[in-house]
Amino acid sequence: MTRRRIIIVDDHPLFRAALRQTLVGGDASVTVEEAGDLAGLTAALEADRDCDLVLLDLNMPGVRGFSGLLLLRAQYPDIPVMIISAVEDGTVVRRAFELGAAGYLHKSVGPTEIRRSIETVLSGEVFIPEGMTVAGEDKHTALMRRLSTLTPQQVRVLMMLSDGLMNKQIAYELTISEATVKAHVSAILQKLDVDSRTQAVIAAARIEEGQFEALFSIGAEKA
Repeated sequence: MTRRRIIIVDDHPLFRAALRQTLVGGDASVTVEEAGDLAGLTAALEADRDCDLVLLDLNMPGVRGFSGLLLLRAQYPDIPVMIISAVEDGTVVRRAFELGAAGYLHKSVGPTEIRRSIETVLSGEVFIPEGMTVAGEDKHTALMRRLSTLTPQQVRVLMMLSDGLMNKQIAYELTISEATVKAHVSAILQKLDVDSRTQAVIAAARIEEGQFEALFSIGAEKA
């Protein structure tokens, strides 16, 4: 019997417990683990990278909008990530898929729909919520593609820039040299197609739901 390992990442213990019960449901082939934040998930994956699916909440402490998804897709590109969120906005759903999500599940759905969606993703397909569409491109698609090219370390540096940390502080936090931080910042500016550290900070602050117009106005001013 093939065993499947699923990790739930959500900061609400009661929700994790309920979802875990739904997933296990007497199925001995499923192993479900829990993490309350990205640090817990990283520790679990570093201990054993053999994981079939990560169920990730968008809104958790230490995560800014899509930054958690960005980091996971960059660091563990072979592990499918399904977003499970209370946010049902169509734009947010679309952005998640543009950043590499394998599925998007609303927290409001029942156990049957939860199991169906997860089986869909585990079978190698993409699960899109009923009534949602993610086809086509719009003026934000290019931004999503640029963000998805950031390496895990570049995502971390970008988030720290947005928190107001200086190069010396970032170097200390990441245990790297200031020269390496400067190299990451330069690469971030190039990948995001912005000219200054300030613009990158503004971009980082807008990597969250419903804030893409502000980010794209930066590009318009630059042009």
